[in-house]
Amino acid sequence: MSRFFRGGESSSESESESDFSSSSSEDERSSKNASDASSDDGGSSDSDSDENAPRKGAGGASRFMRGFAGSDSDDSDAEDKKRVVKSARDKRFDDMRNSVKALKNAEKINDWVAIQNEFEKLNKAYSKANAIIQREGVPRFYIRAIAQLEDFLKETLTNKDAIKKMNASSSRALNAMKQKLRKHNKQHEADIEKWRANPVTEAASADEAAKKAAQEASSEDESSDESEDEKPAGRSKWVKGGDSETDEFEKPKQRTKKKGSKAAAAAAEEKGEPGDFQVVGKGGKVFDVKPENLFKKLREIIEARGKKSTDRQLQMQHLERILEVASTPYQKVKVLLALVPSRFDSAPSSTGYMAVDVWKSASGELNQLFGYLEEHTNIRIVEMSEEEDEEDVAEEKFKNADTVTIRASLSSLIDRIDDEFTKSLQHIDPHTLDYINRLRDETVLYALIVRAQKYFERIDFDLAVDHTKMRRVEHLYYKPDAVIQAVEKEVRNLYPALNEALEEPVALVDHLCTSLYKTSTDRIRTRSLLCHVYHLALHDKFEKARDMMLMSHLQDHVAQTEVSTQILFNRTMAQIGLCAFRCGMVKETANALQEISSSGKVKELLAQGVQLQKYSDKTPEQEKLEKQRQLPFHMHINLELLECVYLTCSMLLEIPNMAANAHEPRRKVISKPFRRMLDYNERQVFTGPPENTRDHIMGAAKALAAGEWQRCRDLIHAIKIWDLVPNTEKIKEMLTEKIQEEGLRTYFFTYSPYYDSLGIEQLASMFSLPVPQVRATVSRMIINEELHASIDQPTNSVVLHRAGPGVETSRLEFLAGLYADKVSSFVESNEKLLESRSMLLGLQQQQQQRDFRSRGGERAHGGYRGGERRGGRQGAYGGERGGRGGRSGRGQGQRAGR
Repeated sequence: MSRFFRGGESSSESESESDFSSSSSEDERSSKNASDASSDDGGSSDSDSDENAPRKGAGGASRFMRGFAGSDSDDSDAEDKKRVVKSARDKRFDDMRNSVKALKNAEKINDWVAIQNEFEKLNKAYSKANAIIQREGVPRFYIRAIAQLEDFLKETLTNKDAIKKMNASSSRALNAMKQKLRKHNKQHEADIEKWRANPVTEAASADEAAKKAAQEASSEDESSDESEDEKPAGRSKWVKGGDSETDEFEKPKQRTKKKGSKAAAAAAEEKGEPGDFQVVGKGGKVFDVKPENLFKKLREIIEARGKKSTDRQLQMQHLERILEVASTPYQKVKVLLALVPSRFDSAPSSTGYMAVDVWKSASGELNQLFGYLEEHTNIRIVEMSEEEDEEDVAEEKFKNADTVTIRASLSSLIDRIDDEFTKSLQHIDPHTLDYINRLRDETVLYALIVRAQKYFERIDFDLAVDHTKMRRVEHLYYKPDAVIQAVEKEVRNLYPALNEALEEPVALVDHLCTSLYKTSTDRIRTRSLLCHVYHLALHDKFEKARDMMLMSHLQDHVAQTEVSTQILFNRTMAQIGLCAFRCGMVKETANALQEISSSGKVKELLAQGVQLQKYSDKTPEQEKLEKQRQLPFHMHINLELLECVYLTCSMLLEIPNMAANAHEPRRKVISKPFRRMLDYNERQVFTGPPENTRDHIMGAAKALAAGEWQRCRDLIHAIKIWDLVPNTEKIKEMLTEKIQEEGLRTYFFTYSPYYDSLGIEQLASMFSLPVPQVRATVSRMIINEELHASIDQPTNSVVLHRAGPGVETSRLEFLAGLYADKVSSFVESNEKLLESRSMLLGLQQQQQQRDFRSRGGERAHGGYRGGERRGGRQGAYGGERGGRGGRSGRGQGQRAGR
C-alpha cells in the first residue's frame, strides 16, 4: 500500500484482516474514491475490502487537501485531529468485548444479578453480529468468555456456604444462569471443547496477535516501498515540494507501526488462528537460547521470578524452551529445578488449586528430575550447602565424573505437589467422575514420594528422610490392605529401580512408623503414633491400639498440639471406638466415642465439613483456614455409622441403668445425648413408624425397656447402615446376643420386687439364651451387688431377697418415704420460720418498753422541779403554810415521777 493512502489510516484499521493490493493503479484508486465519497459511512458491505475502501479514500483526500493547503491554513489544527471511523464489524465486536469486560468485573465481586444482565447483553450483541460471525466464524474471545463463565458457575455451585449467604435476588439469578448457560453452551459445545484442549489466555492471545501484526506490518512496508517508486510521477503535478510531503507522510506511518502489535491482538483473536508461533519476550522480541547462553538466560528468568511485571505463562514457556535446548544431565537438572517451582507459581488464587494438567506436568518433570538423579549419582541436591560451584565449574566437574552439589529443596517440592493434590480433591465434587479420575493420580504421587525417600536415604539426609516417610505413611494409614498392596505393586511396575520386596501392609506401616519414633521432631513422632494406632484399629487389633494410646499419654497434652494433629487424634479415637464395637466391647466403644459424639460438632472435630451457624464469631480468615483443613472425601469416616454405633451402645448401657435406678433416674447418667433423645421421643403424642437411624434406635430402646427383646432386635437389624460394616452377619449376631443379655438384666431390675424366686430354665427360654449364660449373667449381677438374690442349685432357680436393711424398696414404699421426707422438711422449715418471727416480735416489744420508760422518766423529773419552785414561793409568803405547800409539792412531784 502506498504512503499516500496510508496516511489516513486510524488505529482501528490495523485490526482489519484484508488489505488493498499494492499493485492497483492510481487511476483505479481515484475512481474508487470518487464513487465511495458519495456513500454513507454508516453502511457496510459483506466484504472487508468494501468496508475499508471509504475510510482509505477519505483519509487520502484529507491528506491531499492538507498537503495542498499547506501549513498556512487557519483550520490546520482542527484538520490534524484524526477522526476514528469504525466499520460495522469493529463496532459489533467492540460491543461484545465491552460486555465480556463487564461480565468479568461482575464475576470478581460475585454479583450474579449483574452477571445475568451482562450475559443477556453479550448474547444480544452476538445476535447483531450474526452476519459477520457466519462469514468469519465465532470469535475466540467469545468462546473463552462463555467457557470461563461455565467454570465460574461450577465453582460457585460447589461452594455451598457462599450460596446460603446470598440474598434472594442473587439466588434467583444464579439458578436462572444455571439453566440458561447449560442450554446456551450446548450450541457451542464443539468450540468450547476445542478451546479447552488449547486454552489460550488473553495474555497468550495478545502475544500471538503481536507477532501476527509484526508480520503484517513488515509485508505492508514491502508493498508500500514498491508503490512509492511509481507514485511521485503520478501526483507531482498536484503537490508542491514532494520531498517535504514525503517526510510528512512517513511520520504517521511510523506511529501506525508502533500501534500495530497492540491493535492486531483482537484481529488474531477473532479469527481464531492456531498458535504456531515462536516464543517471544517483551516487546515482541524472539526468545533466543543456545547451549552457550543457557545458564545466562536461566539466571535472568530466576531473577525475574516473583516480580509484579513478570508474565508467569511466558516464563514457563521460556523454561520449557531452555529445557529443550539443554544437552547435558546437569543442565537439565538445573532447568527442572527452576521449571517445577514456576509451575507452582502459576496456580490461580481464584479456584484455589493448581489445574490438573499443570499438576501433571509438574509431577512428570519431578519424576524426570529423580530419573536423572538416580542415573547420575554424582549429582547431589541438598538444602544446606556452604558454597555452590559456578555453572561452568560444575559442568566441568560433571564431565569428569566428580560430585556436583546443587543447593535446592527437593522436600519442599514434594510437599507442595502433595498439598496441591489435596487441594484439588477438596474442591472437586466427590460425587462426579472427575473426582475418581483425579484420585487415580495418587499412585503417581505416591511413587514420587517413594523415589524421594530412596534418594534422601542414599545421600544420608535424615531430616528429609523422616519428612518423606511421614508423607508416605499419611497416604497409607487409612487404606485397606488390598488398596495398599495394589499401590505398592503398581509403583514397582512403574519404576523397576525401586527393587524392594513387597511387604504386608500391616508390616509396612509398622516398619515406617517404628522408624519415625526415633526422630527428634515431636510433630512427626506424634503423627506417626496416631497413624499407627489408626491402622491397628482398622485391622480390629483393639488391645494393642488401646495400649499404645494409653502408654503414650497423648490424650493429656494433645490440646497443645497444632490443629491438624488434633484432627488426626479425633479420627484415631473414632476408629478405636469402631474397632471396639466390631470386637463386641460395648462399654469401651461408648467410652471412646463419648467425647466426640456428645460435643455436637462431629463434623468439625473430624474435619469433614463445616456447620453453618447463624451467630458465628469466626472471622473470614478463620473460616478460610478451617476450609483448608478439610479432609478429602475418600478419607472421611461415615458419620451416620459413627452415630448409629454410639447410640446403639448407649441404648445397651442406659436402658438397664435406668431400670436399676427407676426411683432416681437423674442420679446416674451414662449418655446425656441418648437420654435427651429418648425424653424427646417419649414426649411425642404420636410416633409413626421409624424412618431413620435415630427412630429405629429409640423404638428399640422402648421395646428393650418393656422386656420385648425380639422387637428390639428386629428394629436394630432393620438399620441399613450395618451393610457398610465388614462381616455384617457377625455384627448382627453380636448385637442379638447383647440385646438378649441386657434384656435379661433389665427384666431383673424391673420385676424382681414382684417375685420370690425365678427358674433359670424359664429365664433361658424367655430370652433364648443358654442356661450357662443365664447363670453367668445372674452370678455377675449378684457379685456386683446389682441384684440381692442367690442361686439355689438343687432347684436351679434364683431366690430373691427382700428382707433386711439396704434391700431395694417397691415403688409405693419409695414414694411414701419420699413423701415423709418432704413433710418433715416442710414442718422443720415452718418451725424455723415461726421461731424467727417470734424472736423478731420479742425484740420489738422490748424496744417499745425501753422507749416508754425513757419518756416517763423525763416527765417525772420535770414535775419534781416544778413542785419545788411552787413550794418555795408559798413558803416565802406564808411561812409555815408555805413550807407545807413546798413539801406537798415535792410529794406530788415524787408521785408524778413514780
